[in-house]
Amino acid sequence: MKILGIDTTTKFLCLGVDVDGKSYEYNLEVGRHLSELLAPTIQRVVSALGLKIADIDYFACGLGPGSFTGMRIGAATIKGLSIVRNKPVVGISSLDILAKNAGLTNRLIVTALDARRGLIYCSAYKYEKGLLKRKSGYLLLNLEEFLKKFSATKPLVLGDALSLYGDKILSRIKGATLLDKDYWPLKAHNLMDAVLIKIKSKQFYFASQVKPIYLYPKECQIKTK
Repeated sequence: MKILGIDTTTKFLCLGVDVDGKSYEYNLEVGRHLSELLAPTIQRVVSALGLKIADIDYFACGLGPGSFTGMRIGAATIKGLSIVRNKPVVGISSLDILAKNAGLTNRLIVTALDARRGLIYCSAYKYEKGLLKRKSGYLLLNLEEFLKKFSATKPLVLGDALSLYGDKILSRIKGATLLDKDYWPLKAHNLMDAVLIKIKSKQFYFASQVKPIYLYPKECQIKTK
């Protein structure tokens, strides 16, 4: 079984390939150059493993929430590759991928990504019997809402929103622990771990069924005259 997965919802391109149980990962900071780098990077990584895109059995992509442009580019790329070859697609929330960076812990894990406009994309997780379980919805909160929601949880918090709000979170949430910036970028091996779990439980779909997670609904509507 061969799987190709990407996440393009942050400034990092997160790309993983699993070949019969052996995983390879590629993580690159692309900033605003995603659209020009994504396709050639996928081709280069796949070719370096002695494969062709036609050899891939499953495609996967991070669904956000995150950069609107990044989500659209990543989803469109994976959908295009899968439709041409009639292969299934696995969708993974980028917050779920980020939560795995925290590692195994008995603490509540809270992911916090900068959503701009003074807002935070976030969700909460807990390990149960060695498996990471989501304990909240995917949320879009302002700082005060975030502080109120997690004030009594003594959370382990990670994500790039800490560069903006870390000091206030630490001072206002008693017992909070903030993971440093080395834990903020999404990692391809965590993406692929999540994808494998979904494939084993048969949670894969036709490309047309996979939708990005937009938490700014009005921003994502196509305006018609």
